[in-house]
Amino acid sequence: MTNLALTRDVSPEINRCELTFIARQPIDATKAAAQHLAYRQTLAKHGLQVVNLPSPPHTPDGVFVEDPAVILDEVAIITRMGSEHRQAEVQSFAEVVKQYRTLHYLAAPGTLEGGDVLRIGKTLFIGRSSRTNQSGVDQLTAIVTPLGYTVRASDVLGCLHFKTGCSYVGQNTVLLNPAWVDSKVFEGYRLLEVSADEPFAANAILLGDTVLHATGAPKTQALLKSLGFTLELVDISELMKAEAGLTCMSQIFQR
Repeated sequence: MTNLALTRDVSPEINRCELTFIARQPIDATKAAAQHLAYRQTLAKHGLQVVNLPSPPHTPDGVFVEDPAVILDEVAIITRMGSEHRQAEVQSFAEVVKQYRTLHYLAAPGTLEGGDVLRIGKTLFIGRSSRTNQSGVDQLTAIVTPLGYTVRASDVLGCLHFKTGCSYVGQNTVLLNPAWVDSKVFEGYRLLEVSADEPFAANAILLGDTVLHATGAPKTQALLKSLGFTLELVDISELMKAEAGLTCMSQIFQR
């Protein structure tokens, strides 16, 4: 089966993006678009069929395509975004996703964003954050439990999304910032804590046996290499000014 990666162009309006936990800095939209192209090329190099979508008008956060949906093998859950200003991104993305999956929709008062959902096998780890509330967790749980999934939920503190502070890197191992994500939710997994002065280094993408990791975190990268992980570094420094992480800019799933 083909592994797909859905992505969306960087909006020329990215300087109007929402920021929650970092200070606003000027973003070079041209440089951000070039970094996004290199990101897509890296995904393609690892065998993914990249389907890049235009960013709808007036959606400065549209590049963060992970948030409007949670795409599983069986179904896709179209989320109800915790940011009111991002609601315009949802339906146009759902029109694309319905080509690949049966859709379920979350409803008010629930809010949930895909960046708060980490899948490891048949377990979904969900973070209650400023964008995801308990009603959203409960609605998602009701959809996925009959499909054989287990949900583990915990609170997110100090960062935008759950996966800002954790990611699965293979070998039964979770990369974690313990200041932002409660390690107890990952009982049974080996935990690797990022260096305290590299707080954003817990976000990574596992592609086969390779861990994609953002440049600028040499201590965490040295730790991963010392334990035998194969790394490939991707520069998203300009996009990180918009509170980006590697995972939030693609939806990766089997066709």
